Amino acid sequence: MPELPEVETTRRGVAPHLEGRRVSAVHVRETRLRQPVDPALARLLEGVTLQRVQRRAKYLLLDFGHGTLIVHLGMSGSLRVLEPGTPVQKHDHVDLVFEERTVLRLRDPRRFGLMVWTPDDPAQHPLLTELGPEPWDPAFSADYLAELARSRSGAVKSFLMDGKVVVGVGNIYASESLHRAGIHPARPARRVAKARYAALVDAVREVLDQAISFGGTTLRDFTRDDGKPGYFRNELRVYDRAGAQCLRCGTGAIRQRVIGQRMSYFCPQCQR
Repeated sequence: MPELPEVETTRRGVAPHLEGRRVSAVHVRETRLRQPVDPALARLLEGVTLQRVQRRAKYLLLDFGHGTLIVHLGMSGSLRVLEPGTPVQKHDHVDLVFEERTVLRLRDPRRFGLMVWTPDDPAQHPLLTELGPEPWDPAFSADYLAELARSRSGAVKSFLMDGKVVVGVGNIYASESLHRAGIHPARPARRVAKARYAALVDAVREVLDQAISFGGTTLRDFTRDDGKPGYFRNELRVYDRAGAQCLRCGTGAIRQRVIGQRMSYFCPQCQR
């Protein structure tokens, strides 16, 4: 599933081609996504200029001034910037055609993605209203995590992946961040000291910054706006490396374990 770095990579890829351009046509070939595509989408968007492409957590926000198109890529979705006339493939469900010969195309083989229109402040939409802070928000701090964790007996990895705590730290990035911070993923969240949460905050930001710089992580389905894969997979230190030598301490072998119904990877020597 595309996570925050993949979505931010997509935002940075499509924004320069679309911002300030007017929609000339909307083609909806398949309305049956996770939620039905609004049948009035063409009426709402044709003739309107896209002002900004923003991101909140794993959602892209296409701001048209009089409303916002909220886009989620689901498990296998992608957005591509194409030229008009590019052949339509089986899973190409929605096209936004812009002036100056530019098409934004949503491709989603599994149809778990979303294209939801809201005329109101998107921050107040039910999809977004309960989300935690962004990882780079000053509110995401050691004090904040330590306070929230006081009542959490579950694993710190599950705590870190809770979108109400902080957005965008999915399974891969949680494993990588905890490894860099030297924290065992199964340790109860309330038993992590504030100083170690400070290290975790830094690790999360470092991992996500690096992942974005490499265009995200391609394990199977994700591709960038230009159709190319993300290359952060080559930089992974623990994820999917069970049995390999730890790159942090050089003595332990990476182990795998299911935590919170997700496969987790860690070094038993340097993560405590």
